[in-house]
Amino acid sequence: MSKYRPGLATLALTGVLGLHVVPLVAASDGLAPTHRCRVEGMPNELQCGSVLRPLDPARPDGPMIEVHYLVVPAMARNKQTDAVLMLAGGPGQSAIDLAPTVMSRLSRLNNRRDLVFIDQRGTGRSAPLQCADESRLPVQQSIDPRQQLERLRQCSEDLAKHSYGDMRFFTTTVAMQDFDAVREQLGVPQWNLIGASYGTRAALEYLRQFPQKVRRTVIDGVAPPDMVLPVSFSIDAQAALDALLKSCEIDAKGPTACANQFPYLRRQWSDLLKGLPRQIAVSHPVTGKDERFELTRAALLGLIRAPLYVPALASALPAAIDGAANGNFAGLIGLSGALGNRKSNRLAMGMHFSVVCAEDAPRIAGATQAPGADFGQVDADMYERVCAFWPRGQVPLGFYSVPVASSPVLALSGGADPATPPRHGDRVVKAMGSMAQHIVVPESGHGVMGIGCMRDVVYRFIVAATDAAALPQDAGCATRVPRPPAFLPTQAPVGKGVQP
Repeated sequence: MSKYRPGLATLALTGVLGLHVVPLVAASDGLAPTHRCRVEGMPNELQCGSVLRPLDPARPDGPMIEVHYLVVPAMARNKQTDAVLMLAGGPGQSAIDLAPTVMSRLSRLNNRRDLVFIDQRGTGRSAPLQCADESRLPVQQSIDPRQQLERLRQCSEDLAKHSYGDMRFFTTTVAMQDFDAVREQLGVPQWNLIGASYGTRAALEYLRQFPQKVRRTVIDGVAPPDMVLPVSFSIDAQAALDALLKSCEIDAKGPTACANQFPYLRRQWSDLLKGLPRQIAVSHPVTGKDERFELTRAALLGLIRAPLYVPALASALPAAIDGAANGNFAGLIGLSGALGNRKSNRLAMGMHFSVVCAEDAPRIAGATQAPGADFGQVDADMYERVCAFWPRGQVPLGFYSVPVASSPVLALSGGADPATPPRHGDRVVKAMGSMAQHIVVPESGHGVMGIGCMRDVVYRFIVAATDAAALPQDAGCATRVPRPPAFLPTQAPVGKGVQP
């Protein structure tokens, strides 16, 4: 599902969303006027619409933007009126782009409920704040923090030229007011919110502003408003990496076990860090061109973080680290790009920094938690440099508080998540009180709704007739899922566990 992408991997959205509009008609079932449309990756004809919103809420007579949305109508005639709203991640992900990816997880809910996907302001077709596509840049340019900084500076200057280019007005608080305007236009009395990653922060902010307009809330990979994202990057990625190295060390049953294949993994990782910067040779994962450049510590940490998001990818990290320790960085380069090349995971980086610079960056200096031993201050320093020149919006003080829940909330966390691990969900559920439940899937990564039986848990939670029947939910089917075993290439890795 949606992701907080690893720090500063600039994954700009490319092109349009593939919305093919057909003649305007009035939507059925009493919805406000929308038009029939088709979305790339979705087989059926759908309904699209937009709501006109002031760029600056305090100036309703000032510049306006269109906030676009997609409605997947309920299949049954006797549908329920409480639609399901999917809040995308990032910050910077397009919800409409995400729709084809998540439909299989929401199909049962779609039997009797409309599914709604809103491109949050700054993403998709809603006044997009997109930086240049970097997918084909040389590897050195794409991972070099100094060059990233200069590209982002240029991006901020280019975005400021748009009619909607005042990036102070792309905060989560303002965006959730847009979402409520969509609710009013569609005539939905209450939403069932499903937020993933940054979408959980958006859901919590919608709950804070409009508690009576929410029937049920699912927050998957909880990113609370007070987490100070660049600081958490270091702490949580370190914990996930340490857990991966430890799991390899204790997996010693059989000749193909991780500890037997890679007996010096932790030392290899330590020596890799100590040996930087260094010259390396790789093939570009998209263009296939051979490149030679200097690998820095910050760049290596960025490469290692990305696959930690997905346990199936993380299972290949021991072999990739072993290969890198012996001069072959192809595995790490390939794994680091495995998520970012998906269209639904690409981010509008202008919106990303507009949110983080307003909501997280001002709190970096006051953060008291010690950073990760390996990851250190790399992300915090980079975000502070970007946010020094990025336009910064105002955030109300109430934004950083989590309200007591007045309707059922189901929080989901993956124990191996390098971005939003259970410690954040624990804090939020404690603050929300007795109407919130926290389910932790110990060996899952970033987002647990993709686990087969978890979609049934979410379905039961939302369709329950009463609040009392909605909670608690039993997720034993998922909590017993084991960590994937270490991936072994069909060819022996370059180092094959050779002692450094």
